Amino acid sequence: MATDPNVFSFVGLKAVSDLELALLPEKGLPLKAIQSLKDQGLTFTEISEIVISPRTLKHRKSRKEKLSSVETDRALRMARIVDLADRVFGSRTKALLWLRSTDDRLDHRTPMQMLVNESGGRLVESMLWQIDEGIYT
Repeated sequence: MATDPNVFSFVGLKAVSDLELALLPEKGLPLKAIQSLKDQGLTFTEISEIVISPRTLKHRKSRKEKLSSVETDRALRMARIVDLADRVFGSRTKALLWLRSTDDRLDHRTPMQMLVNESGGRLVESMLWQIDEGIYT
């Protein structure tokens, strides 16, 4: 399945190919990606818990460095899941509400909290696909 072009706008990029997106962590996202995520409705706290700590962000800014490969991967995961939630729920407000609501099936964590690693991100993605198919409430 091809990546939705909205994922790119979430991190402040023009649409590129799926291959370029897959290789992006090798290059690292520019720091403007953090502001782009905030512009999409994500809070600084959410970004700092999932993508990059405030202290590390401050150091990256002072050195004019890009996000690391791990940070880039986390930012892209966050963008991809928020975009998918947007499409499943039909609105950013509903998507963010769901992503920020605790779920018993996630051991009383929020889907957003699960995005800190790839396994959690895949679980949330699976939940969203199930909701979209009408087999998950």
